[in-house]
Amino acid sequence: MSAMRAAVALLIAGAIMCCAQAQPASSLPSSGDDERRILVMVRIAPPHFRPEAGYGGGYDAQAGRAARRRIASELASKYGLVVESDWPMASLGVDCFLMRVQGEQPLDATLEALARDKRTAWAQPLNNFHTLSHNDPLFALQPAAAAWHLAEVHTLATGRNVSVAELDSGVELDHPDLAGQISVAENFVDQGPYPAEMHGTAVAGIIAARADNGIGIAGVAPGAHLMALRACWQVDATANCNSFTLAKALQFALARGATVINMSVTGPQDKLLNLLLDAALVQGVTVVGAVDPQTAGGGFPASHPGVIAVASENSDNAGAPAAAVAAPGRDVPTTLPQARWGFVDGSSFAAAHVSGLVALLQQISPSLGPEQMRSLLLMASSSERVGQYGGRRIDACAAIARATKACFCGCAAAATDKTVSQR
Repeated sequence: MSAMRAAVALLIAGAIMCCAQAQPASSLPSSGDDERRILVMVRIAPPHFRPEAGYGGGYDAQAGRAARRRIASELASKYGLVVESDWPMASLGVDCFLMRVQGEQPLDATLEALARDKRTAWAQPLNNFHTLSHNDPLFALQPAAAAWHLAEVHTLATGRNVSVAELDSGVELDHPDLAGQISVAENFVDQGPYPAEMHGTAVAGIIAARADNGIGIAGVAPGAHLMALRACWQVDATANCNSFTLAKALQFALARGATVINMSVTGPQDKLLNLLLDAALVQGVTVVGAVDPQTAGGGFPASHPGVIAVASENSDNAGAPAAAVAAPGRDVPTTLPQARWGFVDGSSFAAAHVSGLVALLQQISPSLGPEQMRSLLLMASSSERVGQYGGRRIDACAAIARATKACFCGCAAAATDKTVSQR
């Protein structure tokens, strides 16, 4: 590495660490507190169940909601709990109450008692999740630009009018490469102002950064409508989330009609999130999850049936599931807070590439459902797994050729498929 390149790398690394400072502790959920927090589900009576309703779309005003809050208060009083917050998960027909277990009473015993109470649908721990990334400033190259023939692909599709929900930390909404690209920005972490954070801003740029504006990068799907849903909060160079924040954002995305959901996070199996993911897939929403390279099965939600699991190319992914695909995830230039750009590394950003590609394919073929989309990407991937483990490298041109049934941007990998014809 030349002295000049090394100096540039150090400047970028400094900018990344500067931009990745955590918010004041008083405004963020505490992982220590989470050990004594649980989620309690109270059923929504059938007459009040409106899957299409949003949190503020009249559903909250129903008299039944006040009744469910009374039930939650009764449960809290009986089992030694404190109700901290709640959110209607209309897609599942339940209200979700965040409660804190008081004193030293065993958490497992409390959950078992709640499970036996007929007033609850179920109760579960508040699980913690985190993003999958670290920053590694190396080469000034946008990998997908060449490997995925993005300039040529964008003559056919840009993801125009496709709604992509990014469940992540906050996005810098007025970044020069993102201004005008964000259709909705909501904060599901706290009551404070919506912040600009490193991980969410980096993922947003890969998916939907503006093209042809003379600066920065071009997103994989610059024509998409991006929902910047803050379900995580920045902690140093990563971001943390929990069951409640992610569930609120998922329910919001479903209520607002997202057709693609990007989840560049990992954590333990979670009943509430599992059911919301099932609801998303039933509604025809394609969900993309980042593979945790160190966890068997790729971690959750990447391991959830029907989710497109994405590993990073050129990385060891010992835990990657057999059906995982691989996309660029090393030395990726993207947007960072404070109107900056820098290089990032990790399967979080590989997943962002695939969410952008899914948006392109949704524009080309809107009828593609989640399972069809997943099958198309697998068929358009190399037969050999990338690296020592890894997923199968996606050939974006082959995927588009399969969707259009015509050869496009050097679709050699798809040329043998009888459904693709030369034009």
